[in-house]
Amino acid sequence: MKRLDWNVLDERARGAALARPAQSRADVLRQSVEQIIATVREHGDKALLELSAKYDRCALDAVEVSEAEFAAAEAALAPALKAAIQEAAERITSFHRATAPQPVAVDTAPGVRVERVLRPITRVGLYVPAGSAPLPSTALMLGVPAQLAGCREVVLCSPARADGRCDEAVLYVARLTGVHKVFKLGGAQAIAAMAYGTASVPKCDKIFGPGNAWVTEAKLQVSADPDGAAIDMPAGPSEVLVIADALANPRFVAADLLSQAEHGPDSQVILLSPSTAMLDQVASEVERQCAQLPRGAIAAQALTQSRLLAVDSLNQAVEVSNRYAPEHLILQVAEPRALLDSIESAGSIFLGAWTPESVGDYCSGSNHVLPTYGYARSYSGVSVASFQKQITVQEVTADGLRTIGPCTAVLAAAEQLEAHRRAVTLRLDALEREAQA
Repeated sequence: MKRLDWNVLDERARGAALARPAQSRADVLRQSVEQIIATVREHGDKALLELSAKYDRCALDAVEVSEAEFAAAEAALAPALKAAIQEAAERITSFHRATAPQPVAVDTAPGVRVERVLRPITRVGLYVPAGSAPLPSTALMLGVPAQLAGCREVVLCSPARADGRCDEAVLYVARLTGVHKVFKLGGAQAIAAMAYGTASVPKCDKIFGPGNAWVTEAKLQVSADPDGAAIDMPAGPSEVLVIADALANPRFVAADLLSQAEHGPDSQVILLSPSTAMLDQVASEVERQCAQLPRGAIAAQALTQSRLLAVDSLNQAVEVSNRYAPEHLILQVAEPRALLDSIESAGSIFLGAWTPESVGDYCSGSNHVLPTYGYARSYSGVSVASFQKQITVQEVTADGLRTIGPCTAVLAAAEQLEAHRRAVTLRLDALEREAQA
C-alpha cells in the first residue's frame, strides 16, 4: 500500500491519491457487449445457449433451473449453512421491513388531500455473480427486499458451473426468498435476456445486482435504451475506507482492509489516520495477514492501488472521506458516533472496533448492494423502496378548489400556460354560478 501525507499533497496529487482504479469502458468492451446484446435480442434462447458455452464453458440443454435441481441443491447443502442462511434472512427481513416506505395522506388545505401510494415494480430481474466465488449473500440482499415489496414476478440469473448447475446455496436462497424463476445465465447475455426477454426469460422492468465489467457495461447499455430496463445503480469495484485513531487495533484494521481487497484485483482500500504509528503498524499487519490468505494473490494486486493516508485530525479524515464517498466506511475510533453527523456520503457506515464490514456483507440486516466508485454522493444502497414505485394521488373538493384554485391560476398565467389556467378558472366560474343559483 502506498503511504502518503494528505497535508503535503497539492490539489492535483490529492485527486490522484483518491483516484479509483480505472474502470474499463474501452471501445472493444463496449462493442463486444453491444454485439452480445444484439445477438440475444435477435436469436433469444439459442444465443443464450451458445454464449453460455462460449463464456461459461458449460453445455446447457435448457437455461431455466428445474424443480429437480432445486431439490438436489437443498439436499446437498450442509445443515449448518442452511441454518446460517435462514438466520441471516430473518435479520435482513426485520431491518428491511422496518425501513420500507409507508403510504402517506396529508390534507395540505381544507378540502385538499394529497397522498402517496406504493406499488411494486411488476417484474424485476436479479443478477447474482459467480465468478471467482458464488455469492448466495447477494441473492439474499436482492431476494428479501423484492419479496417484501411484493413484486409480481421475480427472476434471478446466475452463471452455471462447468457441470451445468448453479451454486446450491444460491438456489436455496432463491427458493427461500420466493424468487419465481432462476436461469443458469451469466455475464452480459444474462442482462440482455432480462432486459429484452426471450422465449424462456421474461422481460424485466428493472435489473438489480453487481457484476464484472461486462455485466456493468451491459447494465449501462440497457438502461440507456428506452426499450431496455432500468437498473438499480451504476457499479464499480468494491471498496472500503477506514478511519482509525491511535487507539484502534491494527490487527482489526488490517483485517478490514483485506476483507475488501480479496474481492478482486480492482478493489480499493484506503486507511486514514492522524497517527503515523497506526499507519506503520497497519502496513506491517496487512503484509503479515495477506500472506496467510487463500486469496492473498488477489488481495495483493488490489493493495497496489490502495493508500495509507496521514491526516492531521479525525475531522480532516472525515473531510477526505466525504470527498471520496466510499462504498463502505469503517470508523475505528474511540467515539465513532461523534463523527457520524459529519459523514455526508457513504454507502454504509460501520461504527467501532466490534463492527467489521463483513457483518454488513452477510447478516447484520443492512443491504450490501451499495453504490461504489463515488456514486454514494447521489445514490443509496438497495432497499425495499428500490423495488417499488411511489405514486402521488390528489383529491380536491369544491371548497378545496375555491381555496387553492386562485393560486394555481396566478402561477399558470405567470408561465403563460393559458390552458392550465382555464382548467381551473372554468371550474371556479361554474362553482360561482352554482352558488348564485
